[in-house]
Amino acid sequence: MGDKIIVLASFLNYVYNNLITHIPWHGFRLFFLRLFNKKIDSSAKILMHVRILCFWDVVIGKNVVINQYCLLDCRKYPVIIEHNTDIGPYTRIWTLGHDPDDNEHGVIGGEVRIGHHVWIASGVTILPNITLGDGCVIAAAAVVHKSVEPKKIVAGNPAREVRKRKNSLNYQLAFTPIFE
Repeated sequence: MGDKIIVLASFLNYVYNNLITHIPWHGFRLFFLRLFNKKIDSSAKILMHVRILCFWDVVIGKNVVINQYCLLDCRKYPVIIEHNTDIGPYTRIWTLGHDPDDNEHGVIGGEVRIGHHVWIASGVTILPNITLGDGCVIAAAAVVHKSVEPKKIVAGNPAREVRKRKNSLNYQLAFTPIFE
C-alpha cells in the first residue's frame, strides 16, 4: 500500500509542478491545490510557475501572495506562511540540504516558518530551519541563513540586519491577479 501512495503523491507533484502551474488562472491552480491540502487558505494568490515540492505539506495563510517562479521545498519538512505575507518572484525556500560532513552525502534540514506581514523581495534564498519573524523584510537577492527577528529588515549574502521596520502591520494584501 505504501508504494501506491508514493507513486500517487509523485504523480500529483508532477501534475501540479509541470502542468497546473502553467495555467494562466490563479483560481484554477488554487482549486487544484486545495483539493489535496485544506491548509492553503482560499484567499491565497499563487501565481504562475510557482513550484511547490510536496504541496500537501505547505501551510499558507490568508491574503498571502506568492509571485511567479518561486520554489517552496516541502519534501521532508513543511513551509508555513502566515497571513498577509508577500513573496517576490524567483524566491527559493529550502527545507533540505546536504550535510557536508556526512560520508554518505546525507540530507539535513528543518521547517521554514514565515510570520505574518512579512515582505520577501525578489530573488531571495531562504535556507532550511529558519523562522522569519512577524513583519520582517528580506531585501532582494538576500540569502537568509539564520532566523530573522520580528520587524527587522535584512539584506545581503549572508543576510544582515539593516534596520527595524516602522510599520503597524495592520494592512491586508488585496492583490487580484488576472492571467498571472
